[in-house]
Amino acid sequence: MASGKKQIQLLSRQFFKLSVVDGALSADRVAGVLEYIEKHRPANTLAVLKAYQRLVAAEFARGLAVVEHAGAIQEATLGAIATAMSEKYARPVAARAKKNDSLLAGLRVRVGDDTYESSVSGQLAALAAAV
Repeated sequence: MASGKKQIQLLSRQFFKLSVVDGALSADRVAGVLEYIEKHRPANTLAVLKAYQRLVAAEFARGLAVVEHAGAIQEATLGAIATAMSEKYARPVAARAKKNDSLLAGLRVRVGDDTYESSVSGQLAALAAAV
């Protein structure tokens, strides 16, 4: 069973590598990989597709800054965040606004697994944890 899991991971990583061009996901390449999988049906097709999907989703998340906010947010602010994150990560990062009513004020920015907290509720939580 372990060798089956290893094969699934290896194949999904190979498909993922084929999907990246110049350090970025290529929609055409992803479509080509999916077409290949549909046509050739590798062993454990569903498991390979799930593993491949996780890799693609994680890579997509690395290029997206989700900006959580309580009140209104200006396009210029989103643009500035996208520019700052692109410089920080040395790759293109787009910013998308997401309303979050649980924030009192400020912003929370998530890029992949990284979170940047500048909200009042986050600062209060950090203060409570420090006491």
